[in-house]
Amino acid sequence: MKHSPHLARLIEALRVLPGVGPKSAQRMAFHLLQEGRPGARALGDALQAALTSVRRCQRCRMLTEDTLCIICAATQRDASLLCAVESPADVVAIESSGSYRGRYFVLMGHLSPLDGIGPEELGVRELEAILTEGGVRELILATNSTVEGEATAHFLSDLATRRGIRASRIAQGVPVGGELEYVDGGTLAHALAGRQSL
Repeated sequence: MKHSPHLARLIEALRVLPGVGPKSAQRMAFHLLQEGRPGARALGDALQAALTSVRRCQRCRMLTEDTLCIICAATQRDASLLCAVESPADVVAIESSGSYRGRYFVLMGHLSPLDGIGPEELGVRELEAILTEGGVRELILATNSTVEGEATAHFLSDLATRRGIRASRIAQGVPVGGELEYVDGGTLAHALAGRQSL
């Protein structure tokens, strides 16, 4: 069925969200226009405000409304530890663990030459400037466990070691509370390769 131009445009706009296909986008659009109009207005206002005021932190590239994000502005954070992650969501995940007190560098992606994403798009110049300042003693590589994430981690590791900075990779393996029979082979292989002495 063909939709009116504005409805079709709304459905197509909702499809930019991750995991939203044509049917989900149509269902969301219908909901917003049928019984969710107050919520739709609030969503539109919030989106407009965020687009206007949220930008990247000048130091770590995290999303913020200020020049520096709250993590970079916090003086009690350990500036000698720098954790490189692929996205702002990764920062939130690590912060929610409560186990890391260093700083971050948000790559906003991973190396993917086929998609035109090289070191320049990942902010490598900014990262090099931070590493050259001399305060960082360890670069923790917390990229995803994908081919692109591993390639990105390897590239950044070389960048750090050339400057005499220790590069480490986050451990990967069996989740806490997980049962071995339900863990996939690749995860088990990583867990066995990264085993530690007790």
